[in-house]
Amino acid sequence: MRVEIWSDIACPWCYIGKARFEKGLAAFAHRDDVEVVHRSFELDPNRAKGDREPVLKMLAEKYGRTLAEARAMEAHVASNAHAEGLGYRTEGRDHGNTFDIHRLLHLAKDRGRQNELLDLAYRANFAEERSVFDTETLVTLGVEAGLDETEVRAVLADASAYADAVREDEREAAELGANGVPFFVLDRRYGISGGQPAEVFTQALEQAWQGRVLQPVGGDAEACGPDGSCEVPQA
Repeated sequence: MRVEIWSDIACPWCYIGKARFEKGLAAFAHRDDVEVVHRSFELDPNRAKGDREPVLKMLAEKYGRTLAEARAMEAHVASNAHAEGLGYRTEGRDHGNTFDIHRLLHLAKDRGRQNELLDLAYRANFAEERSVFDTETLVTLGVEAGLDETEVRAVLADASAYADAVREDEREAAELGANGVPFFVLDRRYGISGGQPAEVFTQALEQAWQGRVLQPVGGDAEACGPDGSCEVPQA
């Protein structure tokens, strides 16, 4: 079975959803027969490279909230992350264009190190004081994931490298009806939106394995939308 996951490094529910999916997969009897492929989805594709701003400022402006309300929004996300055993900083993070990160993830896929780089990038963005919108940070993360530094630098220096692969992922996401992330597709027959509970993923994997005619399960779950917005509770 093949599971494709569309996500963005800037999406907190993708970070949390990946952890929940992996827990659901661990409980699936045929987990060793599941191939997981991560695909690109940009939440803020129109933001210029190098245009960075604090996450709290971005949230306050996007939702018309005060900084105090933005902090409360981040605290809600943090509580969900902590429940999955994930680190999450509610202060000091920045937001920017993720196109270079996606291009580097495609290189990592070709070298068999995609999952390693994705985990490192999520951790750097949400839990550590390292900006994934900085070229040198991306080089460091690539090397930590097991990639060749020279090759990483070459890809980041060439804006066309893997650009078509990123755009193809985004085109497929649109064709499949993904209007937010994370978005999980099982064998191109069954789609799951949002960071669902682990048991929902286990159930979906079991149903897909049995070859049933499937219907969406799990209802709505937190996700990030194509305009860069992420669902949050009312403050």
